[in-house]
Amino acid sequence: MSELEKCMIGNTFNCIDEELTDMISKSRIMTYQYNSSSSIKEKKSILRELFGEIGSNVKIDIPFYCDYGKNIFIGNNGIINMNCTFVDCNKIEIGNNVLIASNVQIYTATHPVNAKERLVDEWKENSGQAFFRTYALPVKIEDNVWIGGGAIILPGVTIGKNSVIGAGSIVTKNIPTNCVAVGNPCRVIRKLNENRE
Repeated sequence: MSELEKCMIGNTFNCIDEELTDMISKSRIMTYQYNSSSSIKEKKSILRELFGEIGSNVKIDIPFYCDYGKNIFIGNNGIINMNCTFVDCNKIEIGNNVLIASNVQIYTATHPVNAKERLVDEWKENSGQAFFRTYALPVKIEDNVWIGGGAIILPGVTIGKNSVIGAGSIVTKNIPTNCVAVGNPCRVIRKLNENRE
């Protein structure tokens, strides 16, 4: 099994594997080009090549940063405001009609909490392995979600349809549909009327 395959099923993987570092290098070049371009046509072309999938009427302000690019899937009618970072070691799926404010960070990569599990015993610099262990879990943002400025979404989280995440929130667990959730850690503070979407 390749390191990419291990990564995509949520297993520990070697994040300095050549295939993965090549993907990151390509993504860095493409995001640099995207962030530097003033041509709408060129920007659309870059995003179609960079992402796994992108729908129609999607606006991504600059600067924008991501790791692999290919693990990002975006539906129709989306706004991603300036200075957002998507660490897409695993899938980041964004539905239709999603609003993402400035400075939002979405992380799929994480590490074991226990230091003995996180760090590789007797690691050697030329081993071709990272000195730490990494795994990645997918993030899903369903249709009609609004994510406020500076929010941080952690690995493995799903944000349910029509929900709103307050500015500055840190989303550590799944958020259900039709609600407003805020804080650190992010908690539901009220339910929304489904008939007033």
